[in-house]
Amino acid sequence: MKILKMFLAAALILIFMAGVSSAAADKKVFGTSPRAKSSGEKWRIGYYEGGEYIDYQKIFSETVKGLMKLGWIEPGELPALKGEETKPLWEWLSSEGRSKYLQFVKGAHYNANWDDKLREKTAAEIVKRLKEKKDLDLILAMGTWAGKDLANNEHSTAVEVISASDPVAAGIIKSVEDSGYDHVHAQIDPYRYERQVRVFHDMVGFKKMGICYEDTEAGRSYAAVEKVEKVAKERGFEIIRAFTKSDVADTKLAEESVKKAFADLARKCDAIYVTVQGGVNYRTIPALVEIANSRQIPTFSQSGSEEVKYGFLASISQAGFKYIGEYHAETISKIFNGAKPRQLPQLFEEPPKIAINLKTAEIIGFVPPVDILLAADEIYRDIEKLPAN
Repeated sequence: MKILKMFLAAALILIFMAGVSSAAADKKVFGTSPRAKSSGEKWRIGYYEGGEYIDYQKIFSETVKGLMKLGWIEPGELPALKGEETKPLWEWLSSEGRSKYLQFVKGAHYNANWDDKLREKTAAEIVKRLKEKKDLDLILAMGTWAGKDLANNEHSTAVEVISASDPVAAGIIKSVEDSGYDHVHAQIDPYRYERQVRVFHDMVGFKKMGICYEDTEAGRSYAAVEKVEKVAKERGFEIIRAFTKSDVADTKLAEESVKKAFADLARKCDAIYVTVQGGVNYRTIPALVEIANSRQIPTFSQSGSEEVKYGFLASISQAGFKYIGEYHAETISKIFNGAKPRQLPQLFEEPPKIAINLKTAEIIGFVPPVDILLAADEIYRDIEKLPAN
């Protein structure tokens, strides 16, 4: 029952840390009830992402649902989304979403398309808008690129950093307790990836774990390389590395690099930790699953249970990103109720549950321990087909 005990302990730590964080950082109690600006106008929101990534779409959708639940947006069905795009949802919110309090501003959705030159141009354009035009009250900074570009003193507009793998290591915020900027807030779970690797090792007992990532500052941050190395030293297993392309405008290059890296790792290791990067997406997951399963290699998705649904063996369940979306919705609500982003707790640990794909387990000859099944919140009995892009 080792895994189950670990998860119960993690849950107790979560409750304790959340209480400590709230008491230390949230000195005033800020409400979440919807309210217009003192002038009677709506709060104006913008959005910036470094490029398309499925987690961004999922978390953004759940954040919108969280705002609906709190009454900031009238309840309704969100439009069906394809691929990894967020712009169609933004356009729907701008034109058809109904709210007395919020305005998702047309022309305020920015995407750098994982292109370094476009990123530089886009970031400069946004900062200039925030500094000179000052027509946005808050901007959602989706991912590490966006967080790094907007977490600075060049402007004073509220920034909510979402889905940055490790905002402290990436230099977005100063620490778990303090963003370092009055107008910046970034959710962080400093032990998430350590928990993942420990759970994976407890499940499989591997001796050589494969990991592929782009060998850059951002790539190492996404893949939580320091966290992985810490657990490897602690547990005594070897890390087998393969390098890829990730934050590049040429998506096919990123995708092919991951396939090649996977094939290389599958020959050298007895488990693969599937890291967050541009080349791991709806188009490549079936091929990556086939590579690993054909060699009976257990896989663990860093991203979450969405990828387990499509064939990776296991991950930490994210319950459809519901919890993290509601957390961001509440944070945004508190900012619009008078909180400075810096005043609000940044520590948020997702509920400790496991996602597992039993079909993949069968294919690779892995028999899940009873305690794993007891701790599982999401159990998939087949490998689902990916939606058409």
